[in-house]
Amino acid sequence: MRKLLTTNREINFLGQRKLAMALSGALIVISLISLMLRGLAFGIDFTGGTLIEVGYEQAVPLDQVRKVLADDGFKEAKVQQFGTPKDLLIRLAPRKGVKSSELSEKVYAALSKAAKGKVELRRVEFVGPQVGDELTEDGALAVLVSLLAILMYVAVRFEWRFAVGSVVALAHDVTITLGFFSVTGLEFDLTVLAAVLAVIGYSLNDTIVVFDRIRENFRKIRKGSPEAVMNTSINQTLSRTLMTSLTTLLVLVALFFLGGESIHNFSLALILGIVVGTYSSIYVASAAALMLGVSKADLMPVQKEGAHIDDMP
Repeated sequence: MRKLLTTNREINFLGQRKLAMALSGALIVISLISLMLRGLAFGIDFTGGTLIEVGYEQAVPLDQVRKVLADDGFKEAKVQQFGTPKDLLIRLAPRKGVKSSELSEKVYAALSKAAKGKVELRRVEFVGPQVGDELTEDGALAVLVSLLAILMYVAVRFEWRFAVGSVVALAHDVTITLGFFSVTGLEFDLTVLAAVLAVIGYSLNDTIVVFDRIRENFRKIRKGSPEAVMNTSINQTLSRTLMTSLTTLLVLVALFFLGGESIHNFSLALILGIVVGTYSSIYVASAAALMLGVSKADLMPVQKEGAHIDDMP
């Protein structure tokens, strides 16, 4: 049993839990203050606005298109490639007193100056503010429902202290990710919301792996404090956690630099979420369960009455 408590890389993670909690607390406070004072820079998916798709006869530089639009009074326009360098997608926030049809005509006239040749206006879509409000409410509801479902799942599978610890870690990840977008002022659209929901699933998976090993070691290791057993469990799953995170990050970094502007914020949200989620599965989830007083007795299998009689010849 002593070997289980001593691995080749015994790092005292939970011994640093107070420092980790202080760091997490500071980041959460900064995030909440920014969210209350600045809020999120919602994209037209949430605020409403106009989406215009155009096609050029030849590839056109995005900087050139942005400059032409800015010169014509559309500095806030979001321009991105849509499929090929010849196809562009322009997003515009709603303007008071200006109809969507008039706005699209002005933008099309400006886009015609960006490059030689004919410019094809392929589609114009208008997202009303009412639809944006519904998406905001549905997005917040999706995050809340997912957290409640996870709370019930972990409580049934493990123990209520672990359930609280996992939800604390997930709330920690979501808050810091949203706070980052609030502090930096980056646009928050449906793709970023999808990334936040993906982060919840990814972080939970890491946490479940650690909790599974903690439960297993609580039942195997007879000696040692709960903190020592949990430290051993985290160390035993560390290589798996780091390898999973690093391989996932390699793909996301490639998407961030090579995937184009349309998924730039999506990949950035996932990169941040995975880094924070890996940290929280090691420090926050287990530390929260430990602070709530989890012990070996809480995870030992329940002995049925009369079980010893069944084993008798």
